[in-house]
This record gives sequence, structure tokens and C-alpha cells, in this order.
Amino acid sequence: MKKLVFILLAVISFSCKNTEKKPSSEEKVTEKPQVKLHVLNGGSILVNKLEVFSQDTTYTGQSKQFTDAYYVISHPKGNLMWDAGLPEGLVLDEPYTEPSGTFTIQRPDSLQNQLKSIGFTIDDFKYIALSHSHFDHTGHANYFKNATWLVQENEYDFITNDSAKVKNADVYNSVRELTNVKKLNGDYDVFGDGTVVIKYMPGHTIGHQALYIEAGLEKPILLTGDLYHFEENRETKGIPSFNYNVEQTLESMDKFEAFAKEKNAEVIIQHSPKDFKKLENLLKK
Repeated sequence: MKKLVFILLAVISFSCKNTEKKPSSEEKVTEKPQVKLHVLNGGSILVNKLEVFSQDTTYTGQSKQFTDAYYVISHPKGNLMWDAGLPEGLVLDEPYTEPSGTFTIQRPDSLQNQLKSIGFTIDDFKYIALSHSHFDHTGHANYFKNATWLVQENEYDFITNDSAKVKNADVYNSVRELTNVKKLNGDYDVFGDGTVVIKYMPGHTIGHQALYIEAGLEKPILLTGDLYHFEENRETKGIPSFNYNVEQTLESMDKFEAFAKEKNAEVIIQHSPKDFKKLENLLKK
């Protein structure tokens, strides 16, 4: 009898050990891949007529200095170029004021030299994405003809239709070499793990985008594209005179701010010299 009790206890003990709850595949905590972010200077923009960044006369007689940043995002599944600065034809000894007198612009160096400074070449990129198709964001885009262009379908159609190729030839020509196209319809998780997400924020242009990045910093980074151009724009919800759709812009601002709050993200206004320096400092830590 004692022998039988001992056997039963042994069986129960073995059964308990083997029925201890093990984490399911869904419960297993998976580490996020290491993502690295670099910010580079795609140019200087002195806005001589700041009133164009308002729907009224708010900034008449004022000027403001912008930077023109672009970004390299390195992920184990590939590298992404976000925005493309000013055209390389503006790598000049002296700044150039365009015919309307609104902007005085200059680019400090070529893409090749700037990438070399952080250990990259043009051929290292799997993807390119532009927040939108204005000239100060498409400057070196055509170099990435071997990469896949991630673009909202409505933005792509707007700048590549037959009429646009003629009426807005400069815009079309700035991206015409990007023939490997992935058309998006809304938000897009670039690498499928939540670390780099394109956020659809229409209004500035028909298919304007922002970018969310988890790069191992204290907070995730949320790049504005041109949803905002400077700090006061964000505070007052100021909208440039040349935006595609005012109502859509306001809706995107609300959506952007809700998402930033949800993610506790560090918002970086891409044209802000102050935010350019802030991000540089964050990346040095």
C-alpha cells in the first residue's frame, strides 16, 4: 500500500510540473529590432515673405529662417530615406533668391558626401519616402531609382498624371526616376513591427505623410513633414496659403496630436532649426 501511495504521489508531482503554464507564442515578449536614426541638413531656407505661411495677413512684413532636414532610418530589414532636401543644384557658394523673392535658399553639400559622413552610400537604401512632393522635399529623390518609393496613391496620381507632367513638370521631373513604386492608402508599417510607421496626414498636399520612429531613445520620434512649419504654426494651427485643403489639414492636425499623445512621442518640426538641433542632441545621448 505504501508503495502504491508513493507511486501516486510521484505521478501527481510529475503531472504538476508538466502542467505549469508556459507562455504561449502570443505571450512571449519579443524585443524590438534595433533602429537607428540620423538627421542630415538638406538646406537652408530664409523665408523673406512669411505671410505665405498664413491664410491671412498675420505675418506680413516678417521673415523667418527654416532648416530643411532629411533623415536616414536604419533597420535590420533595410534602410529608409525620409525626404530629400533641396536640389543639389543649390550647393552654391552664395544663397539663391528665387524670382518671386519669397525664398532665399542654399544646400550645404551633396547627398553623396553627407551620406559618406555617416557611413552610407546611395545604394544602401531599400526604401525612399517623401512627406510630400514640394521642391524642398524632393531634391535628391531621383538618386534612389533602385529603391522602392513609398507614396500615397492619391499623391502619386496627382503628380504623375498626363496633365501634371506638363503643367507641373518640375514636380514630376523631381521624382520621375522613381519607378519602383509602392502605392499606399493610409498609414503604413514599413517593416511590419511597429518601429517605423508612415502616418497619412493629408491637407498640406493631397497625400501628405508624417513619420513615426522608435529608435531606442527615451521617447519615440514623430516627424511632422510639413503639417507644421514652425513652432507657432503648431500652437495656433496656422495653415499656409498654398495648402491643398484647409479642412483636411485641420483634421490631420487633430489626428497627429492625438497620436503624439497616445505614443508620448517627441514631435520634431522638420523645418525648425530649434528642433533640428534638439534631435541632433537626442541622437548623441
